[in-house]
Amino acid sequence: MKALILVGGFGTRLRPLTLSVPKPLVDFANKPMILHQIEALKATGVTEVVLAINYQPEVMLNFLKDFEAKLGITISCSQETEPLGTAGPLALARDKLIDDSGEPFFVLNSDVISEYPLKEMIEFHKSHGGEASIMVTKVDEPSKYGVVVMEETTGQVEKFVEKPKLFVGNKINAGIYLLNPSVLDRIELRPTSIEKEVFPKIAAEKKLYAMVLPGFWMDIGQPRDYITGLRLYLDSLRKKSSSKLASGSNIVGNVIVDETAKIGEGCLIGPDVAIGPGCVVESGVRLSRCTVMRGVRIKKHACISSSIIGWHSTVGQWARVENMTILGEDVHVCDEIYSNGGVVLPHKEIKSNILKPEIVM
Repeated sequence: MKALILVGGFGTRLRPLTLSVPKPLVDFANKPMILHQIEALKATGVTEVVLAINYQPEVMLNFLKDFEAKLGITISCSQETEPLGTAGPLALARDKLIDDSGEPFFVLNSDVISEYPLKEMIEFHKSHGGEASIMVTKVDEPSKYGVVVMEETTGQVEKFVEKPKLFVGNKINAGIYLLNPSVLDRIELRPTSIEKEVFPKIAAEKKLYAMVLPGFWMDIGQPRDYITGLRLYLDSLRKKSSSKLASGSNIVGNVIVDETAKIGEGCLIGPDVAIGPGCVVESGVRLSRCTVMRGVRIKKHACISSSIIGWHSTVGQWARVENMTILGEDVHVCDEIYSNGGVVLPHKEIKSNILKPEIVM
């Protein structure tokens, strides 16, 4: 089987992290976002992954070369010269996706994190005999999204309603699809949307089916959702394989710590924290609801909550970093500094307090 991952654009909503690496390579729970998806695809029997990408394909491919060998899966890029929306890239990658087998292929949105029940999706797809399957997820506030109106028992999709004013349902497109090769005949090579142009036509022919995604789902393309996504992911990890989570008297709730990280005396860590490779957390530090990426040093008695600390940064003694502060790569927060929602670009030293959310160039 094959799969296409829609990597797309510049990841502007996750700046300043995406100023250092393309968005799919930003770490989430101690591994690049896209690796969560590639590993799930591999486990389902996918042998070839195509990345639809419109910038920095070299960086992506060089990085993923290591994983090709480790995972035993072929990874290639299909590069668009102009943004082609969510359907155009399928037409562009047509020759990579089609072979003589006639097998369906997966399409995944690279920002989506979930439990990826792909085996169940294959079974669902085969059982309904339609042309395309999509995953949907239940949300509390459907008015922010495109809602999928479906027949409850069979999953047959009736229509899509974009950002509904009146309640029509609470299931939204989760960005995970399984498509027969014939779907490619419906897509022209031009900027086009799979959700707005392709799926409604298949639905009108009663050949589109939706499966409700069990477990959690999050689009982690922006900082607030990234932090929420980490909580949901760690929660799911607790249920599935809790041995991967840290334990000890200084750990509260769900925490994931790389084995090469060093943690000092008298710290209190958690809930919902990820500490990456080579990090040094000195004594008396307090961490909650945050991600600390590779090579970061957090000095004595610093306190970090609801924030993302980018690669190789340092946070000084008694510093307090909170409220969606995002430090880009190699940012140095001096001792006793307070950051309230500062978004700091890479290679910067912070010598004075950031009292309200702002971007620091």
